[in-house]
Formats: sequence, C-alpha cells, structure tokens
Amino acid sequence: MSTPIQTFQFPGLQTEQILHIKREDMIHPVISGNKFWKLKYNLIKAKDLGKQILVTFGGAMSNHIVACAAAAQANGFQSIGIIRGEEIVEKWKENITLTEASEYGMKFFFVPRQEYRLKEKSKYIQNILDKIPNYYLVPEGGTNTLAVKGASEILSEETYNYDIITSAMGTGGTLAGLSVGAKAYQLVIGFPVLKNAHFLVKELLKYTHKKNFIVNLEYHFGGYAKITTELIDFINEFYYLNNIPLDPVYTGKMMFGLRDMIKKGQIDKDKKILAVHTGGLQGIKEMNKYLSKKSKPIIVT
Repeated sequence: MSTPIQTFQFPGLQTEQILHIKREDMIHPVISGNKFWKLKYNLIKAKDLGKQILVTFGGAMSNHIVACAAAAQANGFQSIGIIRGEEIVEKWKENITLTEASEYGMKFFFVPRQEYRLKEKSKYIQNILDKIPNYYLVPEGGTNTLAVKGASEILSEETYNYDIITSAMGTGGTLAGLSVGAKAYQLVIGFPVLKNAHFLVKELLKYTHKKNFIVNLEYHFGGYAKITTELIDFINEFYYLNNIPLDPVYTGKMMFGLRDMIKKGQIDKDKKILAVHTGGLQGIKEMNKYLSKKSKPIIVT
C-alpha cells in the first residue's frame, strides 16, 4: 500500500537538509499508521486459526485499543480490551478513546495497574483469559514477530533513496520493522515516548539482527502521554507551517527530537531524511479534553 511522501519544514529552523515525511496516518481514518501494518499479519493468522475474538492490552488513551477494535469489526472478529487501571471502570464512558473503541464493539476488563504490568504472567489476568473462548491474543502495542514483518513493509523502493529513517517508539515493534526493511546504507533513528526506555534496545534485538539503528532517549517529555507547553506550541507551529497534523504522544515528540538533532549538528547536512508519520491522531481529542480542563493551550487540528 503506497502512502504520500511530502516535503516539510521545521518551525524555527533554516536548513538545506532534504526533509520528507511518509504519511502512514493517511492509510485509514482509524486503523492508520503503524497500527495498520502491525495488525496486518496478526489478523491473517487469527483468521487462519479460526479464532473469533481478538484480545489485547492498552491504557485509556491507547491508539492501539481503538485500532484493534476497528480492525476486529472490519474483519469479522469480536474484540476485548484488557485496560490498565481499575479506577477507570466507573467513568470510562467519559473517555473518548474507550468510547470510540466501544462503538466498534470492544468489551473491556479493567485491571489493577500492578496486575497489568505482569500481563499474561498475572494470575488475575490469566483468570480473565481462561474465561474467553477461542481468542487470539494481540500483545500490548501489537508488537510481536508478525507485527515486525508488517512494519517492515512501510519501507519500499520509493524510500530507498533516503539516508536516515526516523520513527517514534512505544513498544519498539515499528522500529524493529523499519530496521528489518531498511537497506544496509540506511540509518534508522527511534525516539521513545517512554521514560527510562533503555530496555527497548534489548527488545529490538529480539526482532532484528541488524545494527542499523540508534535510539534517542532524550525526547520523552516526562513519559508516556506526558506533554509540555513547549511541545504543544511546536506541534501547532508545525501544523500551521506544513498543514500536517502531529499527535502529542508519538509523532510530535519524534519530530521535535529530529529538529533538535539537526539544530545541534548531530545529523550531517547532506543526509536525506525520511520521517515516518505513524498515525495516532485519534488521541488528540482525548488530550485536548484533558488540556482544556487544565486551562492549557490545546492542539490545533
């Protein structure tokens, strides 16, 4: 599937660098970006196995939860989300992300955070899974070997003339796929959105034998779904300049980090750069709701 590659400029940066962005966010209104690619072969396997229900994990602002719910409905599956945080159970209908997933037919189990961290190793969660018939388990964020296979297909002949490929990182599956799909002369740079994400390098090496990637840990802005006014201003300035929306959890942080690396001279001026827009735009609505409650600037769309 071919998606547009567009030129862009960074606000507040004059550079002769060749800057392009691959608009994976335009694949589908909901099952977009890396979520489309990470689910592609998992859906095929679930069908081949004759499974009826997709089960997955996520938080209350998870793009993956919504994408999985929509993909399940579109492909004839039921879906169940195991959601982080028991405290949400009484007010989940106030949450835009979970409400949207519910509209695609997803049912929820809300579990304590300490149990959620253990995933399938938790007896609490295993008891839930034991009661679900004929299910196919999609990991948190969708990352597994099949997801990496799908993500590798983000790159194709039209991307082979770039020197550097960049992407945001959550669980690491997309960056592993880009590493697998990249040519020997290409460098892949990942920008984790998690705080203390040193473990991701080890995770990546489970899925790729290549050493063609680096992980820049400096642009998480405090951790997953944490943002600052500086980041919001950058996202809005980028939108006004390029008419390209960025989400605050993933692509906004990646693009901010890329601009900063160029500013600091950490990337050679003659290198051609392709940033991968991994989607996640549905999360803007929930984030803006939160920002409005805090009387902070919101993200322009």
